[in-house]
Amino acid sequence: MNQKLEFRIAQISDIPKLVELVNSAYRQKDGNSWTSEAEIVSGDRINYQQLEQSLFQKNFKLFVAELDGKLVACIGLTFDQDNVEVGTFCIAPEYQNQGIGKQVLDFAEKYVIDLKLPNLNDFVMWVLSVRHELIAYYERRGYVQTGVVDEYPMDAGVGKPIVDLHLVEMRKALNHIF
Repeated sequence: MNQKLEFRIAQISDIPKLVELVNSAYRQKDGNSWTSEAEIVSGDRINYQQLEQSLFQKNFKLFVAELDGKLVACIGLTFDQDNVEVGTFCIAPEYQNQGIGKQVLDFAEKYVIDLKLPNLNDFVMWVLSVRHELIAYYERRGYVQTGVVDEYPMDAGVGKPIVDLHLVEMRKALNHIF
């Protein structure tokens, strides 16, 4: 991918497009969407109210990536006492497998590093246990499985599992970036 992505903070006016983006990236059944969870989770991944609530959290930043003015990706960062959780990370299905995910994750990691917050130690993410190709991708990016496994959040409004699912914690130390 040679085209330059433009990054900015998500706005309330972006919510309808973001809901469509996230749900198509995670729940689409066809095309080249290798992030699709359609075979393992039913229902929407996110809705307008959930995204709106997230955007108002003081410790959360959602970035959108645009290509030629079109919203093609997003990534969320939730800051806690000493870690940054990476989530709401997706690429529009028609733009997957073009290196955009790498650019988006690089942007998010660099953003956090450039903040130079002395208390931050790790990037943290939670990946569905059966998403072996996604876990392998993050491992290639320097994230490691910690051995911490959590239950699927049945009451979070992020869909219902079709298969037995758990969340696997992955971490990457901030001092291993760039």
